[in-house]
Amino acid sequence: MNNTLFDQATIRYNNKDYRGALRGYTACLQDTSVPFSLGEVGLIYHRIGNCLVKLKNPQEAIQAYAQAVSDAAYTVNGALQNNIGMAYASLRDYANAKIHFQKAVEDPAYDTPYKAYMGLGNAELKLGNSAEAGVAFREAALDEDNPDPAKALLNLGICFMALDRPQDAIASYESAEQFDMQADTANRLFASKGQAYAANGQMREAVDAFERAIADGTYLLSDSASVDYQRALGAVAHMGPGADGMDLSGLDITADGEYYGDEDPFFYDESYEEQDPSQYPGFVDAYNNTNSDFFETSNEELENLSKSLARKDRKRRNIGLKILVALIVIVVILLGAAIFGYTQGYGWPTQQAVTQELFADPENASQDVFLETLSQESIHSMTAAVVKDGNVTIDGVNKSMTDSVVYATATTPEGGSVTYRINMVRDVVGWKISSIELYFPSMA
Repeated sequence: MNNTLFDQATIRYNNKDYRGALRGYTACLQDTSVPFSLGEVGLIYHRIGNCLVKLKNPQEAIQAYAQAVSDAAYTVNGALQNNIGMAYASLRDYANAKIHFQKAVEDPAYDTPYKAYMGLGNAELKLGNSAEAGVAFREAALDEDNPDPAKALLNLGICFMALDRPQDAIASYESAEQFDMQADTANRLFASKGQAYAANGQMREAVDAFERAIADGTYLLSDSASVDYQRALGAVAHMGPGADGMDLSGLDITADGEYYGDEDPFFYDESYEEQDPSQYPGFVDAYNNTNSDFFETSNEELENLSKSLARKDRKRRNIGLKILVALIVIVVILLGAAIFGYTQGYGWPTQQAVTQELFADPENASQDVFLETLSQESIHSMTAAVVKDGNVTIDGVNKSMTDSVVYATATTPEGGSVTYRINMVRDVVGWKISSIELYFPSMA
């Protein structure tokens, strides 16, 4: 690996120049002047994924992380799976997020499983699985490496409330109080604890908890929490037995919980329109005229026949001239169309056909698809990063008279996808590949 390129990209990343870092890591991945050590390809793809997340392109990030996962020598599968889960969650695809968070916690080498458990719990809550979410939050809280178990315990309390178990929710909130936390988090905790007390009929305790939540004047109770607070105040004032039932809408901690990161959902899409080269038909014509009357005519008839043949000859020549003109016009039209098509980037074989031949078998692609001036070493270095895919998707083609760029997406055996930018140059009437690059729309 070219460590200079890698270090330069890392500096840009640390300086929050994520687009520059993305270009740098991609350049490092494509540089074959220095051999890659085991796991380095996965590391670079991991960093590319991080850049794409920072650029708010989770869909592309998922592709990059999937490429990192496919590098068996890069043994950080748990962290990668967690990142994929986070990206899916930011797209609100909680079913896929759950799958990858589960894979993360199943990796025994993953040293921060509490992150994946928090993500898993949040995904389960979004999917309406309160009991499963509670199990995940419990595991996150029990992880000794979790620097902030209070958040996991708060979310565990939410799960207990959703399961109509306010006593267990209270116990969870009381456990959370044993840890240091930010003032805003503490206020949320006491507000939620107040609602749990109210649901459990402990109105005096509920009033105390609500008042602790609003004591510093910085926290506002949610509408439902305010209702529970007033209900508890009324019950205490009248020495009533309290209110029955539970108001799930009054949970002051949202079911969203908190993901570790500040990424926002983002959708990226770009469509292209294909057009096949035109087909032009040929033109075939003939003129035949035979007459045996010449051998059977008299002198008078011969004179008359001569005049008639002269007229016919003039007519024939006129017809021939018209046909010749028509042929010339057709040739001019065809030539003009061919020149126009040439200037617009059309040719045979087409850019699409060359791309499909490349991806059908990258390692054994015919020399005919590459520019003749390229060495075998250059061709091998380019095709090494190409994923074999007999059904490669042509995303778009930018054509000109002498150069063309093809954007193609190939599907990996693991189900991921990789997008490439394939540069081509004109070869008489057809096209040949001059270079192949990994392409991320975020680089544009």
